[in-house]
Amino acid sequence: MPSATTTEAVPIETAHEDMIHDAQLDYYGKRLATCSSDRTVKVFDVIGGEPLKSSGHTLKGHTGPVWQVAWAHPKFGHILASCSYDGKVLIWGERSQGTTDGGWTRVKEHTLHTASVNSVSWAPHELGAMLACASSDGKLSVLTFKDDGQWGADIFNGHAIGCNSVSWAPATQPGSLIHPQQPGAQPSAPFKRFASAGCDNLVKIWGYREDTQSWVEEETLDGHTDWVRDVAWAPNIGLPRSYIATASQDKTVLIWTKDSLTSPWVKTALDPSTASGAPSAAAAGKFPDVVWRVSWSLAGNILAVSCGDGKVTLWKENLRGIWECVSDMSS
Repeated sequence: MPSATTTEAVPIETAHEDMIHDAQLDYYGKRLATCSSDRTVKVFDVIGGEPLKSSGHTLKGHTGPVWQVAWAHPKFGHILASCSYDGKVLIWGERSQGTTDGGWTRVKEHTLHTASVNSVSWAPHELGAMLACASSDGKLSVLTFKDDGQWGADIFNGHAIGCNSVSWAPATQPGSLIHPQQPGAQPSAPFKRFASAGCDNLVKIWGYREDTQSWVEEETLDGHTDWVRDVAWAPNIGLPRSYIATASQDKTVLIWTKDSLTSPWVKTALDPSTASGAPSAAAAGKFPDVVWRVSWSLAGNILAVSCGDGKVTLWKENLRGIWECVSDMSS
């Protein structure tokens, strides 16, 4: 398969004073949020793929390293969540443009966790303004913005030793494109479901039960031999197959596939030894270093893998169902 061409990387001066842990573009790709061990979050305007030199707001409120930032869907306004080693999740809102003190304010402080909060993820917008959080205290929490303007919070035990990452399932029911709804039938409510990755080497899938108003563990994916650092549920346009990617301290990336609602999850390991430029001594199925992050493209057909050796590789499934490395970028 020919390699995908990637444009030249553009370095961005953020003026952070310490290591940067996360960088996220908003829904329109017009804003860039970054967070750092310097305990701040910064927001930049992006024009033509480059941040404006004059722009940039610094959001201060955390008292420890900030691990992750996440943009809410624009239908909820300009809303940004951040999570930190200080055990807090802060939700920031941008004041309207016309005000004299334009900028960002804290709209919610989530302090139910007793240890570092390592990951935050907004639910698909169809489910409303909901934020899942994963913490080193072993608990997961879900914040929900209610119609009366209040925030509700569910908190429950997730993984022994600690939780590293959360990722929501797409709101589109798998297979809905192939089996469209009968005319006149009631549209099915989108289901609330997400995956979490933990220090117990497991990935767990959680679903919300409307009858008991609680989150229940639906399935456990057991395939890694060390901490699972990241989990990413692929977007779905309504095709029957679901995909989840998991990255681990054990230097592997697993792709979990589920062909129908009733079939089991089947795992496949990415094999970096087949990629061009891989060292000849590379072990099959193992990356050169710890794999920290996995991220799907918007269409859900390309997976980006970020490895501890400073390389980002892009992977695609070919027509034979084999995952191939189509591009690699060195930082």
